Amino acid sequence: MNVQALLQMNTIFISILIESLPFILLGVLISGIIQMFVSEEMIAKIIPKNPILSVLSAIGAGVFFLACECGIVPITRRLIAKGVPLSAAIAFMLSAPILNPIVLFSTYIAFGNSWSMVFYRGGIAFAVVLIIACILSFQFKTNQLKHEQIEHIHHHKLTFKGKIIGMFKHSIEEFFSVGKYLIIGALLAAAIQTFLKTSLLLEIGQGKLSGNAVMMALSYVMSLCSQADAFVASSFRSTFSPSSLVAFLVFGAMFDIKNTIMLLGTFKTKFVLCLMAYIFISVLGLTLLFIS
Repeated sequence: MNVQALLQMNTIFISILIESLPFILLGVLISGIIQMFVSEEMIAKIIPKNPILSVLSAIGAGVFFLACECGIVPITRRLIAKGVPLSAAIAFMLSAPILNPIVLFSTYIAFGNSWSMVFYRGGIAFAVVLIIACILSFQFKTNQLKHEQIEHIHHHKLTFKGKIIGMFKHSIEEFFSVGKYLIIGALLAAAIQTFLKTSLLLEIGQGKLSGNAVMMALSYVMSLCSQADAFVASSFRSTFSPSSLVAFLVFGAMFDIKNTIMLLGTFKTKFVLCLMAYIFISVLGLTLLFIS
């Protein structure tokens, strides 16, 4: 380990933090708003009783929500704590960082004003979210939060000023709660990017199956924000197939090192590992099946 490698690792670490922090701040602020201004009764009225409709409505909300895979974690945690079904909350968490208009537009620009990659990315992501939501609704019957005891807010007893103060207090607490996991995840991602030889991955990923798997692994390691990952993916067009590029764009926007650490701090370990395995298998299978 030399000085140059450490400096490179430090640069990557800081760039990941700078890229992620605005979304984390937005996420914890919205989490505070949900905590203080949205009651369990309101959630019960908004969320459809039908499991399929609740998942589709969650995906629809994710489409119009500008967040990355890190900033969405505290919001998802708060929604589940307020009574949103696990399958619907996870559908929202997975769809928001990849199906929102900014991400899709950046994909369109990155691939030379081509709609095909936008449709592939959006279509595969939508299918993956539906598959994962269906599996979770059958497998897990509890909310899977690591700390299930949630403070109940008596909304009718608080003044508006009291709610505002409570919102900022909760947001600050949430920031320090999830912030440490972001730092650990960013440090791990920076270390792996620095010391793992990308050329080795490129050599392994010459076949169709191995190419998709390698690009998914690369997206996990690089931990890019979903608003910028399409520009990195486009640089691999001469090396990897469209199927591999879509696998990179879909998997990385749903799972990477830094949000894995955050999820492990929020949800039970078994649930996080199952979620990661289901997403990996779904993305790999769908991209191999539908994209040449």
